[in-house]
Amino acid sequence: MPPERRRRLLRGLVGLTVLVLVIDQLTKVWAVHALEPRERTALLGDLFGLQLVRNPGAALSIATGMTWVLTIVAVVVVVVIARVSRRIGSGGWAVALGLLLGGALGNLADRLLREPGPLRGHVIDFLAYGRLFVGNVADIAIVVAAALIVWLTARGVHVDGTRDERHDEDRTAEVDAPDGAA
Repeated sequence: MPPERRRRLLRGLVGLTVLVLVIDQLTKVWAVHALEPRERTALLGDLFGLQLVRNPGAALSIATGMTWVLTIVAVVVVVVIARVSRRIGSGGWAVALGLLLGGALGNLADRLLREPGPLRGHVIDFLAYGRLFVGNVADIAIVVAAALIVWLTARGVHVDGTRDERHDEDRTAEVDAPDGAA
């Protein structure tokens, strides 16, 4: 792969990471100032609303009280993505890793900088989905990244842009098949 393409993909990954991080943090600042804790504002009836929650755990408040472990896990994720991104050769993977890194950094920033203190900070959640789950922009980025990673993996696309042979054979068969036979 030409070095310029790899640099372009890496710049895109970093740019998307920064965009997700900035939007996540700005929306959390807004939520803290505009919303009352635990008070739900319905936007689409019971389907979607706004509700400020300071989450000491992971998704669905799992691992509450283990914030320091979640902080370490987030740091490991960030380091792994940074290392993997040096091999970037796929636009899809650049998007997936940019979303994942931006989301991980957004929630990590909360754990490092928010009350009750470093490594124990609570993540600001404010997007209420139904009555069961409250999340934030970082969570959305992480979920979209996970779905994209599953899709890329299922299609046999690797981070470096190479593809599994069986997927290449499938694509060749589609191209070579007569009209209507693929």
